Amino acid sequence: MTTVIPAPVPAPSPAPKRIGPRRETRPAGRVTVLALLGLSAFYFLFPLWWLLVSATKPFGEQFSGSGLWFDGFGLFDNVARLSSQDDGIFWRWMLNSVLYCGVGALIGTVFSALTGYALAKYDFPGRGTLFSLVLAAVLVPKVLFTLPLYLMFSGVHLIDNPLAVLLPSVISPFGVYLARVFAEQSVPDEVLEAGRLDGAGEFRIFRTIGVRMMLPALVTIFLFQFVEIWNNYLLPAMVLGDDRLQPVTVGLVAWNASHVAVPPPLVVIGSLVSITPLLIAFLALQRFWRAGMTAGAVK
Repeated sequence: MTTVIPAPVPAPSPAPKRIGPRRETRPAGRVTVLALLGLSAFYFLFPLWWLLVSATKPFGEQFSGSGLWFDGFGLFDNVARLSSQDDGIFWRWMLNSVLYCGVGALIGTVFSALTGYALAKYDFPGRGTLFSLVLAAVLVPKVLFTLPLYLMFSGVHLIDNPLAVLLPSVISPFGVYLARVFAEQSVPDEVLEAGRLDGAGEFRIFRTIGVRMMLPALVTIFLFQFVEIWNNYLLPAMVLGDDRLQPVTVGLVAWNASHVAVPPPLVVIGSLVSITPLLIAFLALQRFWRAGMTAGAVK
């Protein structure tokens, strides 16, 4: 008689672990966070609102009445007065600022991308030490270099020369740091190896593959550089004595110091016009800005 051996019964698979409910934020915590965000927004937006309201008032009434709400509209007449002051030198200052910021930010972004990409994707002696120096340079305020730069440019006869403003602006330790972090995370080594196997050179790989994958970080670096150069005052004030070469920040401060020659309302109107390029650049590139600011975050 044949004995039938029953097939083994498979052991039951363990039940999947249940993910606990998401931890709810306490109402007190939400209120505290919202209060801090509201306070921060008020702190940053209040001066901009006052500037907008004051600059749109009729000329001569910038410092009268309520400074928090509109009282008449004279923006176009104010801009016309601004353009006629000192033979329209304000627009020359604006053009200088755009040139200094555009050229300096563009070259600085290229240098930062090249340096950050090399630190992230190439292994060479001293790479860690070099990156540590870059991090240390991020902590040093650039204002400390103003006097040494003035003495150096004076020694090589670059005073009253646009190069005295452009050359320091193309170096950005923070841009190098951001490019290195983003290149390490967003540019896979396998893609670079595939490019090398296809016979592409290193610079071509960087230009056709690395730059495209690093584009959000590069736009963020460009915006940071643009804003930093635009807001820089001390260095241009020291190395540029010619009024025709000064950026708008230095020009407006000079106007504010001469209360007799220049009416004070023109400084307010010029301040509003001077921040327009920054707002346009930020609004046009904000989607890249948001993507680049997440570099280094956990995906």
